[in-house]
Amino acid sequence: MNNTITFEDFTKVDLRIGTIIEVNDFPEARYPAFQLTIDFGDLGVKKSSAQITELYAKEELLNRQIVAVLNFPKKQIAKFMSECLVLGAVNGKDVILLSPEVKVKNGAVVA
Repeated sequence: MNNTITFEDFTKVDLRIGTIIEVNDFPEARYPAFQLTIDFGDLGVKKSSAQITELYAKEELLNRQIVAVLNFPKKQIAKFMSECLVLGAVNGKDVILLSPEVKVKNGAVVA
């Protein structure tokens, strides 16, 4: 196990549910990726880059709910500004997106 954190450390991470509303190819990325536009309800719409092209087609990502970290600083990736971090389980080279089992309100807190 890596470094142990406290519960207070965990509460600093702003994990939220959002719905992917737009998916674009990202040919400028170093590794194959999509540019995602995600609706977080009252928290607004944010963009993210995700290296998930091996397992997911653009069409199946549309309207899919995901889990993301919203309180990381923005990150420049090529000419794209990523505003949140979409979470997934790493399985070898594949990334499997984390998502709720049932539809929930965009912006819902993950605890």
